Amino acid sequence: MIKAKIGIVTVSDRASAGVYEDLSGKAIIDVLNEYLTSEWEPVYKVIPDEQDVIEATLIDLADNQDCCLIVTTGGTGPAKRDVTPEATEAVCDRMMPGFGELMRTESLKFVPTAILSRQTAGLRDDSLIVNLPGKPKSIRECLDAVFPAIPYCIDLMDGPFLECDEAVIKPFRPKAK
Repeated sequence: MIKAKIGIVTVSDRASAGVYEDLSGKAIIDVLNEYLTSEWEPVYKVIPDEQDVIEATLIDLADNQDCCLIVTTGGTGPAKRDVTPEATEAVCDRMMPGFGELMRTESLKFVPTAILSRQTAGLRDDSLIVNLPGKPKSIRECLDAVFPAIPYCIDLMDGPFLECDEAVIKPFRPKAK
């Protein structure tokens, strides 16, 4: 069985400021460790909120590091420096708008400001790129909503088979006829 490589990218202005504890990227890794029972390897990056750096990082993770899934955190709000969705759209071959729609719908159950979020997702060759918000609590809420579709999406792109702890998260895969 192929070990899945999953890119974890934290986008933050504070990343280049020296002392910075990345709670968001660690939250993604923790959640994926809870979800996945199959072997996987995180390819972890903390980068500044600069579109060219985000684009180069996403391209490297997809094209050179062979990550089947790339999950970003941060840079999805309305601030002028929030450019993660633009970087994602610039490097993707096809967009997957349902991911952002579902994440905003789920977040609206908790905060009315969810409509300010610009999370998106897209495909670059054999990689699925998903933008998450920057707060660990919101990361979990959004991943709980969209992750059931992710293993099947990876299957459809001929990626590694992601097995999950179904007591924690139940992935959807159509029944064979």
